[in-house]
Amino acid sequence: MQAAEPLLDLKAKIIAEAHRLGFGDCRIAAANPAAHRALLKEWIDAGKHGDMVWMARDPERRSDPRLVVPGARSVIVLAMNYWQGGPPPNPQYRIARYAWNEDYHDLIGPKLKELDALLVQHGGTQRSYVDTGPVLERDFASESGLGWGGKSTMQIHRQLGTWFFLAEIITTLDLTADEKGRDLCGSCTRCMTACPTAAITAPRRLDARRCISYLTIENKGSIPEEFRHAIGDRIYGCDDCLDACPWNRFSQVSHEATFAARESVFQHPLRDFLKLDDEAFRLLFKKSPIKRIKRPAFLRNVCVALGNVGTAEDLPALESAVQDPHPLIAEHAAWAAQEIQRRMAS
Repeated sequence: MQAAEPLLDLKAKIIAEAHRLGFGDCRIAAANPAAHRALLKEWIDAGKHGDMVWMARDPERRSDPRLVVPGARSVIVLAMNYWQGGPPPNPQYRIARYAWNEDYHDLIGPKLKELDALLVQHGGTQRSYVDTGPVLERDFASESGLGWGGKSTMQIHRQLGTWFFLAEIITTLDLTADEKGRDLCGSCTRCMTACPTAAITAPRRLDARRCISYLTIENKGSIPEEFRHAIGDRIYGCDDCLDACPWNRFSQVSHEATFAARESVFQHPLRDFLKLDDEAFRLLFKKSPIKRIKRPAFLRNVCVALGNVGTAEDLPALESAVQDPHPLIAEHAAWAAQEIQRRMAS
């Protein structure tokens, strides 16, 4: 009993420190193999990860934290709220809420280092991740009681809804695990019916190759024409399955100013983005997750959105983009111009 008491005290300290650092929840799971490791293999074997080749790399390590940190006993799972409330800052286009401002990796990473320092003081050896390494994070979140895996495959939390980032610390410290989360989706399928491209093929089954977030972010090539109209006015990611979740009625606005919409981005009309050269793109999206997809892919997305919602006023910008030396931009600009002209003719 005496050996357990210091660990209980340490767990309380970890939770208190996590809250001090701005995390909305902190739970503990045992460092056992992930519950859905067989489904991961099935998903990869079916090719539903698309071009995300890292997902298929070493799935055993991704499924077992003990292969990541030898001697691992616990996984500390953390949630950070990024909900900003309100409608999209610019009514002409949509950017996924998590990318409205600075990259969350840059904010959460240093906070994980502070927690790691506390664990080191108590003899722990750790590795930390915020979707940056081989961890089936939603499995461990569910095992720890930090919400449950929704039918959209997104994690849902009773107080935070769907609007939060997950982070994990795999540690050799043997901390008391929390009770597993209970699935509270019931018969609701709102997230599935909300998906514009039917990417959620069954409850908790996602074909990434159809997902707008994949198509506009992870996909580095041309966007298949069969999905272009469904993309609508989205130029980076998609929140439709998250927006649809009724558990969001409990969401509260995040106190973290880093996630507030960046005015310098959202003040631009959609066609203005086509004027960005590489240097201007990097400057506008400095420290933003959007910067990672680079100018050609971002302007590809802008062209598709203009093809769906643009007007005759946007044609000069698109005709100029057709001459862009990068074929990805030129191809999608030509498609967008044709779509606008078709609408004008009809």
